[in-house]
Amino acid sequence: MSETTPYDEDRAAHSRQGLARLVLSDHAKDVANSAAGLVGTRHDAYTGLGGRVSQAQQLVELAERSLASAVIYEVERGSSWAQVAAYLGISADEARERYAPAVRKWNIAFEEPYKLDETGRKRIPQLPTAAYDPAWACAQLDQWAFLQRIGIDGDQAVSSGLVMARSPDGQDAAAEEN
Repeated sequence: MSETTPYDEDRAAHSRQGLARLVLSDHAKDVANSAAGLVGTRHDAYTGLGGRVSQAQQLVELAERSLASAVIYEVERGSSWAQVAAYLGISADEARERYAPAVRKWNIAFEEPYKLDETGRKRIPQLPTAAYDPAWACAQLDQWAFLQRIGIDGDQAVSSGLVMARSPDGQDAAAEEN
């Protein structure tokens, strides 16, 4: 689609590796929040029978989504399927078979970051929200990390470590703005 969005410039300032890392951070935050919901016992008496199983199942699903995001991030970093597979305890062929569709979907989303709905008026992002709108994701994740006391020596525990896009002269895009 040739029509621009308010997020295109911000997205272009980040490398694909940086965007993949943002998505992984966002998914990991969801896992942490879901896991935290299973820690407290105060409301157990008010939870229907089997309810904690439902929460644990949701945690597993979120963890699987995080794992796929981690694979995409590692592929963006230049990891081979053999390197990814070594950490999964499976063969490179099995890793490729299992995660290549997610990597392919990620790659296609960069060619077409959004699609229009059936009315042609509403944009539906094809990239995960953290990659589609990285400024929002950085703000949300930095605040979440600060509140969780992750990286407490700074208030940019997530955004400060991202790999940014490089301009033709080799400078970080963000550094050029300063």
